[in-house]
Order: sequence, then C-alpha cells, then structure tokens
Amino acid sequence: MEKVFFLSAWFCVLSVIGQETLSQELPTSFHQQRREALRGLLPPNSVAVFFANPKRNRSNDVDHEYHPSPDMYYLTGYPEPNAVLILFSEEQQDSTGVSFSELFFVQPKDELAERWNGKRWGVLVAKERTGIRMVYRNDEFKKTPIDFSSFDKVLFFDLMDDVRDSQGRETHLYDLIAHFKEEVGYVKGDGPQRKRLYALIRATEEEDSTNVAQVIDRYLQYDTSLKGDSLLTAFVSAEDESTRRETKGKIMLMEDSNLDTVMLEELMNKLREVKTPEELRLLKRAIDISVIGQIEVMKAMHPEMSETEVEGIHEFVFKKYGASHVGYPSIVGAGNNGCILHYTDNDKPKVENGLILMDVGAEYGGYTADITRTIPTNGTFTEEQRMIYELVLKAQEEAISTAVVGGRFGDTGRAARRVINRGLIRLGIARDKSQARDYFPHGTSHYLGLDVHDRGTYGPFKPNTVITIEPGIYIPEGSDCDPKWWGIAIRIEDDILITEEGPVNLSAKAPKTIEEIETMMKRPSALDDFVLPKLD
Repeated sequence: MEKVFFLSAWFCVLSVIGQETLSQELPTSFHQQRREALRGLLPPNSVAVFFANPKRNRSNDVDHEYHPSPDMYYLTGYPEPNAVLILFSEEQQDSTGVSFSELFFVQPKDELAERWNGKRWGVLVAKERTGIRMVYRNDEFKKTPIDFSSFDKVLFFDLMDDVRDSQGRETHLYDLIAHFKEEVGYVKGDGPQRKRLYALIRATEEEDSTNVAQVIDRYLQYDTSLKGDSLLTAFVSAEDESTRRETKGKIMLMEDSNLDTVMLEELMNKLREVKTPEELRLLKRAIDISVIGQIEVMKAMHPEMSETEVEGIHEFVFKKYGASHVGYPSIVGAGNNGCILHYTDNDKPKVENGLILMDVGAEYGGYTADITRTIPTNGTFTEEQRMIYELVLKAQEEAISTAVVGGRFGDTGRAARRVINRGLIRLGIARDKSQARDYFPHGTSHYLGLDVHDRGTYGPFKPNTVITIEPGIYIPEGSDCDPKWWGIAIRIEDDILITEEGPVNLSAKAPKTIEEIETMMKRPSALDDFVLPKLD
C-alpha cells in the first residue's frame, strides 16, 4: 500500500484564507427592506402569496438536500420547507384591532424531527431573524381568516402540481397549497393564457370568429392545461355562428378572476435584477472562491486525470472556503464532451491530450458564481486550439465592452457573434453566418445572483446588475469542416458588474489569455504529491 502524501503548505495557505470568513447570512434589515420594496410595487388592495420550495425525493426514503426558494429566501432568509409568506399592499387589522401588513407561517419545532434532520427555526427564531411580527405555526394557516375575494388582486406564482401528497399532514406544503387553492377558487389552467384567450374571444367580431377559433384550437393542441376548458372547447368546435355567439355570451358574462399569476414574476424580476451592497459582497465571495478553484485545477491538471477528479478539485476548494454548495451542476467536459453545452456526466476516465471545458460556480450565502475556463490538459495549446481560443477571447472582449449602463443583452450577443462569424468564415470552418451559428448555438449573457440564471427584466442594463458574458465555439466530431478542427470546444465566461464607470470583471483573476493559462499550468500544485492507495 502506498503512503498518502499531501503538501501541508497548501493546507496552510487555504486555512489562512479560509479563516477570513464572511457571514453567509444576510442581515434582518436586508429582508425587511426587500419586503418593503416589494410592497411599494404591489397594486392597491392586493395581496402577494409565496410558498416555500418543496422537498425533492432522491430515492426511496432519501430526499435531495433541501434548497430554499430563492424568492422566499430573498424576502425572509428562511431556509426551511413548508412555509407560506403573505404580504399585503396596505395595513390590515385582525379581530382585536392589531394592524399588520405581513403574515408568515413556518413549520413548527419538533423534537423528534429535529433529532433526525436538524434544528428548525420555529416561530420565535423566525420572528427574530425575519423581522416579521406576525409569525405562526404553519398548521395555523387553515385557521387564519383571510378573505382573498376582498382583494382586487391576489398575486402568486402559478401552481405547478409538482408537490407530493402529504397524506393529510397539515404542516406539509401539499396541504398548505391545497388550502390556498380552495380559499381562492383556483382552477388548474386558470392562468394568464386562459385569460388572454377569453379576452380575445370577447373582442372578436362575428365575421372573424372562425379565424379566431382556429387560432385558439392551436393553443388547445399544445397547452394541455387548456384542454379541459369547456368554453374554449365549445367555441372552437361550434358548428355554426349561433353556437359560437352563445359561447361568447357566456364568456362575456363571466367576471374576471382576481387571481394573477403573472404580475408577481414581473415584480420579483424588477427587484432582484439590481443587487444591493449586501448581495454584492456575497456574490463577489462566491466568484473569488470559484476563481481559486480554476487556478488550482490549472496547476494540478494532467492528461491522466478523470473528469470526475477535475470536478472534485473544484468542489473541494469551494468547501474549503465555506461554500458548501455548487450553484448548479458542474460542467467538466474533456475533448468532444465539451461540445455538449450542459454536459454534467463528468465521467470520462481520462481527459487525455486535448482541451477541457470547465463551467463551474460556488454558491456562497445563496449567491452563485458562474465562470468557465477552457484549458489544454497537457499544458500547451495546439495551433488549431490557439486559433479558435483567440477568436473566442476576442469575441468576449468585444462583448464585455458593450456591457454598460443603458446597453442591452442584444448588444453583447451581437458583438460576440460578429467576431465569431467573421472568424469562422475566415478560417474556412463555416461557409456563411447561418452555418457559423451551428458552432455558436447559444446566447451570450444572463443575469447572475441567487439563481445562476437569475431574475431580471431583460431591459436596458442598470447599475449594480451582474451578468455573465460567455461566447463559445463548439466543433463536434463529424462536423462539416476540416477534421483538424473536430473535437475543439471552447467557452470563456466571466461575471461582469455593470457600473456607471463601465463594466467590471469580477472574475478577472482567473487566468484567461493563452500566456496566462500556460504559465499557470507550469506552476507546481499542492496535489502533485497527493497519492491515494490503490484499490484491489
């Protein structure tokens, strides 16, 4: 059996840096301010309802590790399942005359459950940590009289019916949602599309009704939630104008529901798009940790490593710095696997000589980084790899220059695509722009924050917004070009802060030029002497 060695100096360096801790909890004041900001956007006489994320089953009686709803976390900091948050646009009064503008129902303390699965906040801690005065056990939700019909708007995210039946446990999310559905008169499919089609029918003149019926029929074919709507079906299948006119009359007499599953998405998109200083601190820490992961992998890389091992080094560094989660499944694709845009198998036994694309991000305090680097596994780019790499790098540089206040996602995309289109045509890889798109088949940017593809309005860029810029070229084996290009997959991705002074690359410390990468890969790694015993 071989001895296990590890370079202790590396542990010392990581330990020192790891001690520079940054609290992963946002302050209570942050959540209070975010709720007030949302309340300021709510329409008059409205109420917004948020449900926690459900637990997800992995196998048999084992669940996946729980991940809170980003929206619920943003507004409360509550990290547990089985909760309901209710925000009112105006002050309400209970039966005793006490005023309130928010209610929060959380899972109760449970000694047995906590012995098996960990401590719960309970009501008292939830009051303290969220700053919400009116916090109750979640089994009180059914007993709390809320007349949802008295509000002009009841805002919530549409209910997807993806929560497992709790078999009658009143503290479970399934029953909380079921009670809400009953209270508001929720009907599956009673969403924005149904309302739009009803509005279309109301506005349709009789001479146009046949054409409109054909349009609605196409919606019914592709949206299964609409197929059970008897009025829409009757309008489409009517054999004469008299029957169609009768159906329209019934729709005209219907009162519009006060349920709105669209507006809350728009409001949360607006709120979460621009980051506060507290959010930026956590996001920058997630990015800094992810940068060090890229650097350590560059130093440790060799062709005999597996994709799994590369993924493991990244994620070990994350955990060493206190980032206990990845922001999304790590993408580590060697050779042709890099041409699979969201490749997460990461199971190639040896990365061999070639390129390896690493799209990974640590999650710190709920906020996730998203950084991609592509490097040669043997430490040196080939001539063909260099030409493609320089093309992608130039495309990214051009795109970053457009990430300014007032700019748009279309600007970053067009800037990157112009460079890549011209380059691929010049190199003889693509005949025209249409074929070039086959080798760059995705968008260039997205918002970044609590979600890797974070909420935002996709309007003009605002200060303190964070976006990614990630052009790429992917030439799978068997492509319609010279085989010398086959298997080359290169993506370069950085996290960019939009400011009044111009774009700031938050992940700039991750080596990116060919010279920087090749120089870093020559440096010794703490893992050089890390040898595990062989298995029989």
